[in-house]
Amino acid sequence: MHRYRFVLYRPLQFLPVLFGISAITFVLVRLIPGDPARVLLGTRATPTAIANIRAQYGLDEPLWVQYFYFIGNLGQGEMGKSILYKIDVLKLIATRLEPTLALVLSSVVLSILIAMPLSAIAARNRARTLDHAVRIVSTLGIGFPPFWLGLMLIILFSVRLGIFPVSGYGDSLGDKLYHLALPSLTVALSLSAVLTRSLRAAMVQALESDVATAARARGMPESIVFWRHVLPNSVVPTVNLLAVNIGWLIGGTVVVESVFALPGMGQLLVRAIFSRDYMVVQGVAMVFACATVLVNFAADIVTVTVDPRVTL
Repeated sequence: MHRYRFVLYRPLQFLPVLFGISAITFVLVRLIPGDPARVLLGTRATPTAIANIRAQYGLDEPLWVQYFYFIGNLGQGEMGKSILYKIDVLKLIATRLEPTLALVLSSVVLSILIAMPLSAIAARNRARTLDHAVRIVSTLGIGFPPFWLGLMLIILFSVRLGIFPVSGYGDSLGDKLYHLALPSLTVALSLSAVLTRSLRAAMVQALESDVATAARARGMPESIVFWRHVLPNSVVPTVNLLAVNIGWLIGGTVVVESVFALPGMGQLLVRAIFSRDYMVVQGVAMVFACATVLVNFAADIVTVTVDPRVTL
């Protein structure tokens, strides 16, 4: 169990990271041109009304005072109050969490389902036509931006074929999964391209390892060699790569949710930026940062569990 000792001290290492993210986010949000009070009240707002709004939300205080208010609220489990929505930021984020979480999880599952068979086909047919085809497809997948890919999928499957809805989220579980099909596929196609290249390289290396060679020498069928020795040894680097790309995946939801009009945290973030809703932008950024940190922490635990040779 000494291999899991990092679970005790690793969370302490995340605190400076989250503190730095909060400071950078706070400064960048304040650099956005425009006054949130003026945006909220409109162009005909009087100076008195603007001053009252700024005093109500603490926007008339010095920046360093506002930042310490923000940190103090975080320490109490609060993120302030939204200027635009007039409710607590944490409650607002909670109402938008489900679509984003469903999009991320479905995209990860779908990308694994795409990457695993393609990587196996390419690795077991190394330097052949199928291998070259998979490598070309994965390279093209990396080059396609998610917003363009999403628009192309909408044109093909929604406008021309009428199979999937153009936008929205739905009400029932089946309806939600139906509406998530195209957004999840958009993210999964981009993510699976990265995973396929990494997993293929790991599988090729494992197929040529001494363990696989010894298994073949004992008369094991190639399928048994692949599933018992090659695949488990190929998973570890892919898990780490997937964890690293979770940050990109969470950021990508901002674009995908805007394209498909999903009422998630990404769409909330975009609207908050345009309306200068500082508290919401900071809250969403902190939730995204915490999610990324937790995913990487979980990936470390999975890596140590899968490969006993790894120590962290």
